Amino acid sequence: MASKSGRTDALLRRKADLLKAFAQPTRLRILELLAEGERCVCEIQPAVEGEQSNVSKHLAFLRARGLVVAERQGMRVFYRLADPRILALLREADTLLLRTLKADAELVSG
Repeated sequence: MASKSGRTDALLRRKADLLKAFAQPTRLRILELLAEGERCVCEIQPAVEGEQSNVSKHLAFLRARGLVVAERQGMRVFYRLADPRILALLREADTLLLRTLKADAELVSG
């Protein structure tokens, strides 16, 4: 039987792993694109200005963490956010960042 501390540690590790998905600019750009709607790799790749193989690796990373889902339609694979709350999390991060930037600007302007 696992201790409460063991369960907490496992949860924290999984949370840290999930947050790694948000810790890379290309992955954030992909998530923000998908927040606008479903996209195929052929649309994602030029939008993030990345190599196709690199974009595919980022998409696989996001899929493995349950943030995006893929659906094959003919020869194309389309991606979308797995959960609309991901968009809410991205927007909350924007709010926190803007608040921090505003506070920093106020300190500088003094």
